[in-house]
Amino acid sequence: MSNDEALLVEGAERACIDEARAAGVELLLPREVPLGGPRALPVLRSLPNKHRHMIGAWCFADSFGPVDISGGPGMDVPPHPHTGLQTVSWLVEGAIAHTDSTGAQHTVRPGGVNVMTAGHGISHSEYSTSDTAVLHGVQLWTALPLDQHDIPPSFAGVDDVPSARLPGGATVRVFVGSYAGATSAAPTFSPLLGAELRIPGGAEAQLALEERFEHGVLALTPGIALDDVPIGVGEIGVLEPGRASAIVSAERADGVAILLGGVPHEEEVVMFWNFIGRDHATVQRARDAWMAEREAPTDARPRFGVVDDGSGTTLPSPRIPTVELLPRGRAKRR
Repeated sequence: MSNDEALLVEGAERACIDEARAAGVELLLPREVPLGGPRALPVLRSLPNKHRHMIGAWCFADSFGPVDISGGPGMDVPPHPHTGLQTVSWLVEGAIAHTDSTGAQHTVRPGGVNVMTAGHGISHSEYSTSDTAVLHGVQLWTALPLDQHDIPPSFAGVDDVPSARLPGGATVRVFVGSYAGATSAAPTFSPLLGAELRIPGGAEAQLALEERFEHGVLALTPGIALDDVPIGVGEIGVLEPGRASAIVSAERADGVAILLGGVPHEEEVVMFWNFIGRDHATVQRARDAWMAEREAPTDARPRFGVVDDGSGTTLPSPRIPTVELLPRGRAKRR
């Protein structure tokens, strides 16, 4: 792309963001990134974003598909580490097998959710199953409160999350927190909401909102709009606290979107690769421990442990920049 073309794209994106803001919606545009190792799956990453770091404690959002993986590797993510966060895996189509260093193994399928709590340190792998032809879903993270960063790691796989019918005919499946009388069994460490909205074509989902929460609507199919603001696939429309209601609509075909919410996360954290810590030094120690342990004998990996998935490999961490990593929190850069 030439400089002139890049400027045209940037100008169009800015106009789209400004138009949405005038309607009371903050629009976060995604960027495409590779997920995993050498045979990486392309995903759309909308959080963290250059304009906003978090929605409540939600600090990371990747969406992918629907993509036909019948002739390719699909999701192929060898063992890698995490600290200071929870991972939340939700699928619209397909299946992903999870294995982690606590010994947990669980395959997530549509209607169920995998929630892994990293705490002081965990490692895990994720692979789409051999019977998956089409993969479609999201990978989300939440930042743990600072006083929970060093808790022992754990895993919860919920096979059937609760659902409810909304005014307007939409269905909501609640995979984190509570909404419309449905409460997920997944563990949380701060007030959070994570739910899938399925909206019939031409219909509206009339949402009652928790006024303390920031909310975000992540579109997984074309034709989604939030309060009449179009939200493209992989984009997130954000509503600030104080809103009691909103409308999410599907234009013509049936639509799928993810509703995220949470109280504003006041604590600032440092994020680098798969690590979240209270400062640069904390993240540096986690990165150093991972790089040392991945080369150590299996009985000498005290922090991140061993993932028994038969892969025989692990993902190396990128180098940490020589400049001090800056904290992230509620602050937005414009």
